[in-house]
Amino acid sequence: MPKNCFNPFNILEFIGLNPSLFLLFVFLVPSVAQAKWFRYTDTAMTTPVELEFWAAEKSVADAIAKDVLAVFHQVDRDMSRYREDSELSGLNRKAADDPVQVSTGLFQVLRKAEEVAVLSGGAFDISFGSVGYLYDYRERKQPSEEALQARLGHINHQDIVLDDKAQTVFFRQKGLLIDLGGIAKGYAVDLGIEHLKSAGVRHARLSAGGDLRLLGDKRGRPWLVGVRDPRSENRNVVVLPLADLAISTSGDYERFFIDDQGERVHHILSPGTGKSVRGVQSVTIIGNDALTTDGLSTAVFVLGPKKGLEMIEKLPGIDAIIIDDQRMMHFTEGLAPPES
Repeated sequence: MPKNCFNPFNILEFIGLNPSLFLLFVFLVPSVAQAKWFRYTDTAMTTPVELEFWAAEKSVADAIAKDVLAVFHQVDRDMSRYREDSELSGLNRKAADDPVQVSTGLFQVLRKAEEVAVLSGGAFDISFGSVGYLYDYRERKQPSEEALQARLGHINHQDIVLDDKAQTVFFRQKGLLIDLGGIAKGYAVDLGIEHLKSAGVRHARLSAGGDLRLLGDKRGRPWLVGVRDPRSENRNVVVLPLADLAISTSGDYERFFIDDQGERVHHILSPGTGKSVRGVQSVTIIGNDALTTDGLSTAVFVLGPKKGLEMIEKLPGIDAIIIDDQRMMHFTEGLAPPES
């Protein structure tokens, strides 16, 4: 008999009931016929948010989804660089004058950003916002070389001073601006998963743009997660069977424009040059939480295939897939097929 099936008559016999009472037994047992997959979509943090999970009934699922999706709007209100009233914008205005006490969530993200910055030798640096604010991808605008050089010296994660005891942030130099676009969505995804767990959900898929977290499996089967071809919206270069993991992808196709010289100007900037990173089309990181995989995907993109893989191979429980500008795929040993 298949694993997910059962014989009700065997159950009746086991508990000592007459099978003739079967109809009454079925009538008295609460129905679970409504249990199914529920799917929800939203837009927050300038990106599509998608939620799918297994629940007993629609009213319960709707309440859970409302709570989870609200997380992304709250994180956006706290950490968006596009909102003048966000906590992050306030921090950027004040932190070069005096230490600024911040919320627990924002401090957690800043601390993780510093960990990834140190780990990657500065390849991941949230102070890239000092230059990043000069770009406007929708309007196809990029800074002049003169404007770029004037701001480049403000990129230095070591000038962001975090005080764990006081939970404050201080900038050692004026003009430094931080941007959490490379890590805040991962934090929101993790927070959404915690809300799902608290609500008793055991099987779920939650994504925001390139950041995805899987809660459990797909009820006895793995989730199938595709890694997109960076040059095709409708094609995957690989499909991975995964469960209970986080996966983040950074690509040069997310926010970009082609300039007058035919060059792709995208949002992943090198802290060293202030310009779009060359040599890589996409990086996918697999790990246990999206806050970590989100930051690492950007770090590896900046480092490039060789240095990026060297860094990831030293981290337990983390794997990477890199597609370079020659359309070649590189991956960590943990993803290598078993030898026959």
